[in-house]
Amino acid sequence: MSLFSYETLKTILFKFDPETAHTLAGLGLRSVQYCPPLMRHFSKKFFVKDPMLTQKFFGRTFHNPVGLGAGFDKNGQYITAMPTMGFGFTEIGTVTPKPQEGNPKPRLFRLIEDRSIQNAMGFNNYGMGYMLEQLNKLYFFDYPIGINIGKNKVTPEDKALEDYETLFHAFKDYGDYIVINISSPNTPGLRDLQNEQFIKDIFAMAKAITDQPVLLKIAPDMTPEDAIALCTTAVEAGAVGIIATNTTIDYSLTPHAKDFGGISGALLTQKSYELFRAVAKELYGKTLLISVGGIDSAEEAYRRIKAGASLVQVYSMLVYRGPALIKEINDGLVELLKKDGYNHISEAIGSEWRSYNEE
Repeated sequence: MSLFSYETLKTILFKFDPETAHTLAGLGLRSVQYCPPLMRHFSKKFFVKDPMLTQKFFGRTFHNPVGLGAGFDKNGQYITAMPTMGFGFTEIGTVTPKPQEGNPKPRLFRLIEDRSIQNAMGFNNYGMGYMLEQLNKLYFFDYPIGINIGKNKVTPEDKALEDYETLFHAFKDYGDYIVINISSPNTPGLRDLQNEQFIKDIFAMAKAITDQPVLLKIAPDMTPEDAIALCTTAVEAGAVGIIATNTTIDYSLTPHAKDFGGISGALLTQKSYELFRAVAKELYGKTLLISVGGIDSAEEAYRRIKAGASLVQVYSMLVYRGPALIKEINDGLVELLKKDGYNHISEAIGSEWRSYNEE
């Protein structure tokens, strides 16, 4: 094991509680941002830029389809470091109108036996004002950025639209897309907003405020029928994409789980895939689909792509595997595409349903 390998770093980080380790890792990323030679070194080592994987969405070039999922960079502090990790795009947030501390600690747990994470963070972030300061520092930074938005914990359900209205106004000229987060299990009442009337109202409001592409992120704990109905309503109301899925509150997945918070990582893999596949069967070709949840290999990413995902996101598995995982997925995707006789990733996206329709 190399002295400078991620396994060495992980051994050190895992001696700290998870939230402290996350803070330390963040400090490291912020340091890399101020050292151009290090940024060049890591980008060369981990970033895969291959014509077979390059796509255009929202008028921006995505050099590879593997992005960082929301929740890691809650305050937009690590944006310029993300290419050094190998990611083709990043999603920052969840950001709320006002700063909030989130839920009481401890609120982040490693489920090491399950290669998973359980969190009850509760949208802890510095608020939209701080996020805007971070975005205004980027200037000429040319990299796809999504902004994930959510309501404050103290905002009652009947006032939730006002929080999202504030956020749409704040970020209407920033980033490349906006994600409506009403699927986290860690803000009381948030998942109750996953209903058709709220979806219609929020997308109507968004269209009146911003030209930015707006996507919806859904939870994995709905029935396929409910998820399909909700996502169809969102697309008809103006959503340009669906992100599936957020963390799960299915604590029966492991005996190691706490009885609160959301589970992500390997435990979520199959549950997330199955719900994504159900939604994709109905909506592939009608909207942009992004799959997230327990993606830990090129084979798993490819399974989501064939089911209809144009992009995939990784977060929790990064904790266990490090940035080498991102390069492994991208390099592996190139090999899998070649093996199946494809010249470009677009030929593989949704191939499962094209084959299904031909039968």
